[in-house]
Amino acid sequence: MNKRIVGLMVWLLLVVLAGAAGAETFGMKQKRPKLHEYGSVVMNNYSEQKNIAPVVFPHWVHRARYTCRLCHVDIGFAMTAEGTQMTETDNINGLYCGACHNGQEAFSVAKAEKNCDRCHSYGKNVLFKNNFYDFRKKMPKERFGNGIDWLKAEDEGLVTVKDYLEGVSISRAKIKEPDKFDLTPTEPNMPNIILSHQKHVVWNGCELCHPEIFPVKKSTQTYSMQDIFNGKYCGVCHDTVAFPNIDCQRCHTQPVH
Repeated sequence: MNKRIVGLMVWLLLVVLAGAAGAETFGMKQKRPKLHEYGSVVMNNYSEQKNIAPVVFPHWVHRARYTCRLCHVDIGFAMTAEGTQMTETDNINGLYCGACHNGQEAFSVAKAEKNCDRCHSYGKNVLFKNNFYDFRKKMPKERFGNGIDWLKAEDEGLVTVKDYLEGVSISRAKIKEPDKFDLTPTEPNMPNIILSHQKHVVWNGCELCHPEIFPVKKSTQTYSMQDIFNGKYCGVCHDTVAFPNIDCQRCHTQPVH
């Protein structure tokens, strides 16, 4: 057989094998969720064990009213789905969901016969009080995620997020706002990342990111876009609740000189 043909066949085989390896490494392309589903979390630690529909937690409803810090620091929710291991008894005793769903801050978890389907809605056709698309009509738009520019909505006063819950939160002095700083990517000709601490502090405070997700000092740890795509570092929030990583220019904002 002609050596040139043999070489071509070997090259084609290598391409096929590389493609297969790449598919295994990066996985199949996932279908984007519908706008109202983006950020929703299914909680099923114990529900199906008790023949109850799992809980569907809509992040957008809560994000329109409360900071991320309030729920994930003061109240103590884990940052990963089903990581909290809460029980119905916990909620009824005022922990986790029960910290707010007490009949005063929000509808009561104790009145299960009336409010059960409002949380345990997975697989059910429930008519909710809050409609995402009615809410979104009044909000500034963005291209990805759930189609709402939450930072702009907060800047324009369209949402006012609560960061203190009586009996749960601890009063603390206002923190000094850190300066913006840039992160230089290792990829050539990629615009630098300008990290706005001010935008993150409004929603997250400091303790949601530091030191568990990021070290306190700059340049003490390196990470890649693949790490972020795998749900680490920025990817803990972005691609799950905050705008997704496919919206590159939202982070890589400094022009290339």
